[in-house]
Amino acid sequence: MQPTTSTESSSLSQKERANDSISISSEPQDFRGDNLEAQHADLMLQKTATISSAIESNVSATRQLSRIATGTINVPERIGVDYSNTLPMGGDRPYPPSLPDKDAFEVTFDGPDDPLHPFNWTLTKKTIICLILCLDCICISMASSIFASGVTQICEIYHVIQVVAILGVTLYVFGFAASPIIYAPLSEIYGRRGVLVLSSLGFCIFQFAVATAENLQTIMICRFFGGLIGAAPMAVVPAAFADMFDTNMRGKAVCLFSLGVFVGPIISPVMGSYIVQHTTWRWLEYVVGCLAALVFVLVALFFEETHHPSILVGKAKQMRQDTNNWGIHAAHENAELSIRDIVQNTITRPLIMLFTEPVLLIVSIYNSFVYGILYLLLEAYPIVFVEGYGYTKNGELPYIALIIGMIFCAMFIWYMDSSYLKKVNKAGGLVPEARLEPMILAGIVFPIGILWFCWTGNYPEKIHWICPTIAGAFIGFGLMGIFLPCLNYIIESYLLVAASAVAANTFMRSSFGATFPLFAGYMFEGMGTGWAGLLLGLFAAAMIPVPLLLLKFGPGIRKRSKWAYSG
Repeated sequence: MQPTTSTESSSLSQKERANDSISISSEPQDFRGDNLEAQHADLMLQKTATISSAIESNVSATRQLSRIATGTINVPERIGVDYSNTLPMGGDRPYPPSLPDKDAFEVTFDGPDDPLHPFNWTLTKKTIICLILCLDCICISMASSIFASGVTQICEIYHVIQVVAILGVTLYVFGFAASPIIYAPLSEIYGRRGVLVLSSLGFCIFQFAVATAENLQTIMICRFFGGLIGAAPMAVVPAAFADMFDTNMRGKAVCLFSLGVFVGPIISPVMGSYIVQHTTWRWLEYVVGCLAALVFVLVALFFEETHHPSILVGKAKQMRQDTNNWGIHAAHENAELSIRDIVQNTITRPLIMLFTEPVLLIVSIYNSFVYGILYLLLEAYPIVFVEGYGYTKNGELPYIALIIGMIFCAMFIWYMDSSYLKKVNKAGGLVPEARLEPMILAGIVFPIGILWFCWTGNYPEKIHWICPTIAGAFIGFGLMGIFLPCLNYIIESYLLVAASAVAANTFMRSSFGATFPLFAGYMFEGMGTGWAGLLLGLFAAAMIPVPLLLLKFGPGIRKRSKWAYSG
């Protein structure tokens, strides 16, 4: 049946006139691709007069004709849509026709070389983003321990014992534990950029809030919320690196992240000691707040979205604006999540993964113990070097040996990365367990360093201070050599849900980091430095077999996993 004009009386409803004025063939038409112009021209030639009349007489018919001529939709009658139970459009307008197959309007990356894909960004661009994100990690990790340098002043000002004042560190790190469980899944829904920008801003605000607080309760509350809001990079940054780098470079990028996580808490006591010697504890927070403000500006100006689905959402939005075709969309936009869905399927996912994924749980326990030792050392070093060796000034300088050990370990793992890539090329895919090989050496060095540090530091009147200082380099090597392979292993084992897996790991290790400082002082003073070190060294030695067991049984466990990569 050819298109015909309406000859009905003016008593017909607006909807009837709109539908009758232009009826189309019962055979489906393809209004996409290369047929569009030909069909448009054919319609124009056949019914120019009719169309002109319809445009002048009826605005609704004009809308309907425009949609048919541009080939974007088909009228409801042709596809049998039932609108009887649907709310009216309003304004006495007819129901719009339905879209054709939506898959044809879904945007994707334009092949493997699409410049929009983060893998294809220039090395300069990736490097700038990496440095900004690493600076962000250093800043928030510095804030966790720099507060400890002002504990003595806080005890004197607010008349509290040391364990109460040290709660400022514990509450901050507890915030670290809680927030990644929220931030990581949200970054997988709404993208990395928005989460990191808001986190950086909130973190900056709460640093200045701590610096200006007038009572201890406000200080503690603001410390907790500073850690809670500011900890997003701990879970989101590794996922962003996984977005930007393929297997060849991902390990090196995560190495920089790990250095930021560990160097921050260790370098801050060195800075903090000089600050409190010349001014009040409040300047500890002012300094971190100023650095946080700089980080916020850098993240807001230079950090671009790396989450692949979110990039496609931006692409679709731009194309809709450019073409005025509102049917263009990204697959990620089709996700309709209620608050209940977000809580059940995303926020609780890291916790579910942590306690149902054996690989993730085992690695997280080892990683968390190491991270707890890091914060325990913040209490142990003053006991050894200030109380034992009598350092009244510059007692935090031995921390530098820890940093040196970490840097050497990072260089070692960087070198070992080439061996890992050979295994990947040989296997034709990821080999997550191969990431654990450097951890075998680090697992042996770590307890040696702990025992060396504690037993030499136990006899300050007989043993030179350089001995426990050198031991710190071995501890630093072990800390980095265990933490970094564990993190790489988690990312590559759970590549598609890396943010959630890292969030689960961050939750557990931050819980350890928050609690270890609470009993560290009592343990070293009650047991003595040597025996406390022996206890910690035995725990560390008991975990040496972990990488060996995962090398043997890890692939089989991953194949039975719901989330893990099993290629």
